[in-house]
Amino acid sequence: MNQRRVSKKIRVGTVDIGGDAPITVQSMTKTDTRDIKATVKQILSMEESGCDIVRCAVPDMESAKALDAIKKQIHIPLVADIHFHYQLALEALNSGVDCLRLNPGNIRDRNKVEQIVLEAKSRSVPIRIGVNFGSLPPVGKIGMTGGFSRHTDGVNQLPKTSEAKPGEYSVVHHMVETGLWEIGILEDLDFDLIKISLKAFDIDTTVEAYKRMAHLVPYPLHLGITEAGTAKAGSIRSAAGLGMLLYEGIGDTIRVSLSDDPSEEIYTGIELLKSLNLRKEGAVLVACPSCGRADVDVVNLSNTVDDLLKKTKTHIKVAVMGCEVNGPGEAKDADVGIAAGAGRAIIFRKGKKSRIVDENDMLTALMEEIRQVEKEIKQAGSITV
Repeated sequence: MNQRRVSKKIRVGTVDIGGDAPITVQSMTKTDTRDIKATVKQILSMEESGCDIVRCAVPDMESAKALDAIKKQIHIPLVADIHFHYQLALEALNSGVDCLRLNPGNIRDRNKVEQIVLEAKSRSVPIRIGVNFGSLPPVGKIGMTGGFSRHTDGVNQLPKTSEAKPGEYSVVHHMVETGLWEIGILEDLDFDLIKISLKAFDIDTTVEAYKRMAHLVPYPLHLGITEAGTAKAGSIRSAAGLGMLLYEGIGDTIRVSLSDDPSEEIYTGIELLKSLNLRKEGAVLVACPSCGRADVDVVNLSNTVDDLLKKTKTHIKVAVMGCEVNGPGEAKDADVGIAAGAGRAIIFRKGKKSRIVDENDMLTALMEEIRQVEKEIKQAGSITV
């Protein structure tokens, strides 16, 4: 894995992004922001799932005003997602949000952007410049206003990364240039509390856009594959795209966009970071896929253990194996694990046998061993990798 790109550190509410700060996981509410009670309830659930920062859609003035009451009832930083109307950004700032997300493809009037920036600057509130493939400005008319149609803006005629000839202006160029246009406005006003995203559904386009921007500006990057899909397909697509960037050392905060409950987005994001050793918190589960040698229902056992470990904060590696012949050896790096056989199971630590238990007691015995290891880790004041 490459060394992480060094970016400027900014603060969103109580959370640092960029620099040497841990990579954070964000998500977005799926409720009507005007429904304060439902939105707060969902955010509190997201907090329990491990969400670091939450974003709310602000489609109208009522939603912008509702952010004030929402902000007072939650415990993580709140980001206002703004499109089209600059007044909504100003009202969101009045409501005390911790960050704004502006789409340079939807607010293209420099004067309006400047009004937002000046107000954000007076409050020391960061701005995410959120470039999306689906809402790019017309080709050759970045920053220009007027009646442009999405159907005739020329964006869909631009070649993607895999199609572009050397030196040819592509979708990636257009995404990066759109972001740089708005960055220029903010920098002209001596505003540098900036983070940037460049999202598309196409993985090649997204990865290349982030890689190019990473070399051009010092600001933290918010990673995401937009409209990635349902929980299964979208998680795979997001892991492929974000995983490539994170492995290259690019990225300071992430959001997995799924057509599912926000808890699924958060879970996937956290697991992605843990899989790359970029988050040293919570349990990592090593699980046998099962085969004809398995004498117990390994799939059910693995999923049950996974559910029981989701709220574990201690960084601990747990293995669930379906074969007592190979299990301890295959999972020798695990802090604690189980290899289940016919009528019995071996509980082991670091690949060494700890005890043998009856099949009926294996889940209880495994969880007891895990809690004991957690206790020992905490007492030692260190985290086992």
